Amino acid sequence: MTKDIIRVLVVDDSQIMRDILTDMLHEAPGIQVLGTARDGMEAVELTASLRPDVITMDIRMPRLNGLEATRQIMSSMPTPIIVVASNIYEAEMNIAFNATAMGALTVVEKPHGLDAGSYESVRQHIITTIQLMADVQVVALAPNEQVTVRPPQRDGYKPTTPCELIAIAASAGGPGVLREILQCLPADFSLPIVIVQHIARGFGQGFAHWLDSLTPLPVLLAQPGDALVPGRVLLAPEDRHLTLTPGHVVQLDQTEPVKGLRPSATRLFESLAAVYGPAAVGVILSGMGEDGVAGLERLHAAGGHVIAQSEESCVVS
Repeated sequence: MTKDIIRVLVVDDSQIMRDILTDMLHEAPGIQVLGTARDGMEAVELTASLRPDVITMDIRMPRLNGLEATRQIMSSMPTPIIVVASNIYEAEMNIAFNATAMGALTVVEKPHGLDAGSYESVRQHIITTIQLMADVQVVALAPNEQVTVRPPQRDGYKPTTPCELIAIAASAGGPGVLREILQCLPADFSLPIVIVQHIARGFGQGFAHWLDSLTPLPVLLAQPGDALVPGRVLLAPEDRHLTLTPGHVVQLDQTEPVKGLRPSATRLFESLAAVYGPAAVGVILSGMGEDGVAGLERLHAAGGHVIAQSEESCVVS
């Protein structure tokens, strides 16, 4: 159920940025800036005393940075956290994505040097993200815990058709799980992997670099006509549907969003059902909404193998 008033804690070491974010949210109906924090220590203290519904979290701050503040908050008083980061500096993006492994739900662009049109676009994206995340039920993580992947229970089932491709869909809470999955795979893994991870505009290339630096497999943003190579991971780029053609190559397009989403995991899974059928594996991870569910049903009907992350291992419950 949507909250009548969404109470937000704004965290940033820059007074100017705190004022900008506060002003952005001030006119938004149903959103109240409950307080502001100048660093991670204040963020932890104010989260405990004010109990906000959502936190916007800066990354680079004195005393306690956004990564450590996220770790402490998620271990003691789990609260939906939106990381507000620059998409210009790769080091800052890396820390932001590490924060998602600590339980932060998503990353959005920090306002900087924007003209009037761009300012309004960023403002609307931040407001919409806050509205979406306010109702998310997040789970507590132990102080030094990250999102972990547990081996599946083996029930003796063996597929009758050899697998040729793995496709993965993830949304809020997904980056950390993706990292854990890819880190578990050997460098000589024999199947291609394609991924739809919903992520803010401007962070796609940084997300690919982050995963590539932490996993043994090469991770790249998909390009039109890319061939599927064993052991290579292709990510759907921003604002493009990723599907696979009968020739087993990548196709990107900007056709209509599916239930407001582009890329759509459902579009990816539907193409797997048509092209690969029982030779495909579809995996759906932590996230919000229903993107991918209809496509996974189509894949299952075509004889494909489907896997869903267990509820107890999801950051988003």
